[in-house]
Amino acid sequence: MSAVILFGLSAGWFEGLSARALSDWLRGLDARIWQAVIAGFFVAAGWLVNGWQNRRVAAKLRAERLRDAHRAIFAEIDANLSNLLDEGALRRAGAQMVRRMRADAGFVPLVPREKHDRIFSALEAEIHILPRVTIDPIVAYYSQLGSLADHVEDMRDGTFTILSTRRKIAMYLDYLYMKIAALRLGRKAVWLIEVYARDGKDAAEAEVRRLNVSSLRAGARSGR
Repeated sequence: MSAVILFGLSAGWFEGLSARALSDWLRGLDARIWQAVIAGFFVAAGWLVNGWQNRRVAAKLRAERLRDAHRAIFAEIDANLSNLLDEGALRRAGAQMVRRMRADAGFVPLVPREKHDRIFSALEAEIHILPRVTIDPIVAYYSQLGSLADHVEDMRDGTFTILSTRRKIAMYLDYLYMKIAALRLGRKAVWLIEVYARDGKDAAEAEVRRLNVSSLRAGARSGR
């Protein structure tokens, strides 16, 4: 017990000695050293403040670029969706075209070239600024448009005109289903952009999970 008390007293003495020695040493410092220390403190504080301000400005600029990119892509996709009408209208138009092809073996449907990715192509170098929750459906939509454009070129090729009616109908139905797929992907993309802009990233991610569950349930029902 006495050893513990002696150790405590010794530690307190050394602590008091160190504190006094440090105090004496600080008082003995030259005024110029104090000036240098204070100047260094303000310089370091300035660096910290400037760094914080620069990060805040960079974050604000990035947020503005993201909003602008979302708005531009939303406008382009939405314009194309308005041209696609709806899935029911596409199926009715497709059925009418198939009936005509079956009735007239020499009839060849004229499939127009379509270009609906000008804004996306212009923003492609900046696509990395978009969040994952919206970039995935956006890229899926435009990839579908690219596949659709390739299919249209095949149908506009001279070889298509000499195919049998059955083969021409098959290719036309593929074209129709690809347009329907583009319609669905486009609707998903613009909806997630809208949710992100209105409610934020977390809400958009929750909506993706909900849509994925809905798709799985729909697939399970269709497979029964």
